[in-house]
Amino acid sequence: MAYKALYRTYRPNSFDEVAGQKHVVQTLQHAVEQHKIAHAYLFCGPRGTGKTSIAKIFAKTINCENPNHKPCLECDNCRAVQDGSHPDIIEIDAASNNGVEEVRTLIEKVKYAPLKGKYKIYIIDEVHMMSTGAFNALLKTIEEPPEHVIFILATTEPHKVLPTIISRCQRFDFTKVPREEIVQRIHTILEREQITCEEEVIRIIAQLADGGLRDALSILDQCIAYAQNHIQVHHINEIYGITTIQEKLDLYHYIYGKDAVSLLNAIDQLIEKGIDIKRLTVDLIEILKESIIFEYTKDASLLHILNSEEVLTLIDGKSIAERFQMIHLLMETYDKYRSAANAGSYFEVCLLQMLDVKATVVTTTSHPLETPRQEQKPVSTVNNVSRETSKKKPILEVPMDDEPFTPYDTPVFDSPVTKSAKSSHIPENIVSKEITAVSTKALKPLDNEFVLGLLAGANKPEKAKDSQHFQKIPEFMLDFKYAKYGSLLKNAGIVGSGNTYIVVCVDNQAVANEINEMDSKNEFHDFITVLMEKNKKIFAISADQQKYVIKEFKDRMIAGTLPDPIQIEAVTIEKKEVKELTQEEAVLDLFGQENIIITEE
Repeated sequence: MAYKALYRTYRPNSFDEVAGQKHVVQTLQHAVEQHKIAHAYLFCGPRGTGKTSIAKIFAKTINCENPNHKPCLECDNCRAVQDGSHPDIIEIDAASNNGVEEVRTLIEKVKYAPLKGKYKIYIIDEVHMMSTGAFNALLKTIEEPPEHVIFILATTEPHKVLPTIISRCQRFDFTKVPREEIVQRIHTILEREQITCEEEVIRIIAQLADGGLRDALSILDQCIAYAQNHIQVHHINEIYGITTIQEKLDLYHYIYGKDAVSLLNAIDQLIEKGIDIKRLTVDLIEILKESIIFEYTKDASLLHILNSEEVLTLIDGKSIAERFQMIHLLMETYDKYRSAANAGSYFEVCLLQMLDVKATVVTTTSHPLETPRQEQKPVSTVNNVSRETSKKKPILEVPMDDEPFTPYDTPVFDSPVTKSAKSSHIPENIVSKEITAVSTKALKPLDNEFVLGLLAGANKPEKAKDSQHFQKIPEFMLDFKYAKYGSLLKNAGIVGSGNTYIVVCVDNQAVANEINEMDSKNEFHDFITVLMEKNKKIFAISADQQKYVIKEFKDRMIAGTLPDPIQIEAVTIEKKEVKELTQEEAVLDLFGQENIIITEE
């Protein structure tokens, strides 16, 4: 007799033998008991989770001659289904029978009564492979089939099935088989096959199977063929190019110790052994993830890869923030493998980058930056933000890396504004006239917590649109009405944009204060409305404050302590009737009486 693969030999014959899918099994059993059998079913889910097996068991159950509504496995119908010779159970592979002609042939046969059982069951596997024409040809038959016909459609990609087909079926979503049930099933099979195996091997097989019991049995089959009667860890490592836990921990120990030579030698050895780089990258991510979970929970029962001693070696060497950065580097590298000709080089560069991962620590001086947090409580909704007039105060300089951090999620920050850039073509001492103060108190820089809330609510699409509008600012420099506002914003860089506000960065705090004071000016709001094609509030910060806020945003995003996004409501200012100025009056208003000398010719 020819050898039969393990997944075929140990295919379940009844609902009691099915691993996982309890919700599917229970629903189908109740349907049989209550005689509420639908005319069409759609089984969806990952590969190897039991879709076809349960379809056959269901077909066997409804055609069984046993009155207890369970397959007896002894009657003629059950035995015929068991050996694949039942004339009323028709299995169709949609991948090779996906045309209109094949479906029309099937429809012609549907009208004939069953030969042996009570029902004629069509099991169509990989149904998403059928063409649109084939689906349309099948549509009417699935909607109103003969009473003796039941369709069971199975697919791994339900989104490719026509919605009109899905709406005519009872849909069951199959889930991945739990790892514990895969381990239990492997133990049972090893006992029946009289094969010994190390416990670690079974754990690795269950991990590689990723919820697919068929995959697990195929891996086990290959291990048995390689190692025969006694399977050890090194056997499965050699077959599938898997590194041991110790080899992975060694990589981290070299990284923690900044031992680049040993790290490069270890990587070369792994590549020469033909290790699966993608799988190794995922394993390294999982190891770091487990160390972080353990540090937060102190619960060893949540560890699936490492033991308590191993995880402590990872915790002692790096902070949680550093390990999050390392995970981010590994995830970015894994995403690049798809287009890489040499994945080993990407992996090597990634680990070298991890050598330089440092804890992010914000240092402060003995005179920390004053923030309005001591005077007022931050609010989540701001209708009108008042600010105070300017006094010269030192701005805290926070040490930064050579390159400012750009978060991998919104918001996205621009580089700090170049210090040497001129604020406008018009002399600064002329444009920066004294402006009516919003309040009589000294204007302080915007509260850092408030700015973080603004950036938390910013988004990329809005920033991209606002950046395009900002490119039109030089055009307004020629307009007397808007020239002074345009000159203030000409060299401003957009840090983040929300639907109703923009956070900009300028050279120094004095310019930032002046922009923030403009909030009460009708003409300034007119300028912003014309420029942005909608009314938005402008919040300005200095380049030094931007550095501090970016650093703070990075730390708190990693720690998960960012404030809630702040919602800014656009302020509508009542417009007063303004006398239209002559050209001479406009010049005087722009430059000031003291800066103009009128000569008569």
